[in-house]
Amino acid sequence: MKSKKILKPWGYELLIEKNKKYMFKLLFMKKGKRCSLQYHNQKMETIFVLSGKLNIITGKTPKNLKSKIFQKHSFITLKPKIIHRMEAITDALYLESSTPELLDVVRLEDDYKRITK
Repeated sequence: MKSKKILKPWGYELLIEKNKKYMFKLLFMKKGKRCSLQYHNQKMETIFVLSGKLNIITGKTPKNLKSKIFQKHSFITLKPKIIHRMEAITDALYLESSTPELLDVVRLEDDYKRITK
C-alpha cells in the first residue's frame, strides 16, 4: 500500500498502513489547533509523540475530562468509548497505531463544524 496524505483543518494525517488487523498513521498538528472532541465505539488507539507538545484531553463523560501534556516519546492508549481530544501547544508530530475502524468516530464538539449527528 502506498501512503496516503489526508489534509485536515488542523494539519494532516499520513496513512502509512491499513489492513484487516491494524492501522498506522503519522499526524502533524499545527500549533494552536485541535481535533474534535470525540470517541470511538470500537476503535482502540495508541498515540506516541515524536516531537512538539500535545495537550491530550480524556474522560469517560463530557463533564469528567482531564488534560495532560505529552511531549517527545510519551504515549497514551485510548480504549473504545473514551472521550478524547488532542490540542497542539507547539507544532506536533505524532504516531497513531490503532485497530482498523477508520470511520468509527463520534464527534461531540468540533472547531470546524464536523459534528456527528
